[in-house]
Amino acid sequence: MQEASFTNLFKTIMWIIAFYYIFKFLARIFLPVLVKKAVEKAGENFQRQQQYSQDNSWQKTRTNNDEIIINTANAKNPRETKKVGDYVDYEEID
Repeated sequence: MQEASFTNLFKTIMWIIAFYYIFKFLARIFLPVLVKKAVEKAGENFQRQQQYSQDNSWQKTRTNNDEIIINTANAKNPRETKKVGDYVDYEEID
């Protein structure tokens, strides 16, 4: 069984500080590279989705050249606002 001593406490604090600065140093080196790769991958995914969306819209317009569909279901039924309560007019009393 070990006993707590001032020297062991000092060594532990020094190890914690050393690990902190090593981590900070390595993060400065590798974090920009990791962020750059993540941004590039996100950009590729975005371009792929845009290309897929454009391909689908092109196929839809190409197959439905003679037919135009206008959805008027929402235009006939306007939004109804919910009534929360009645408006009460008040007067200030001096």
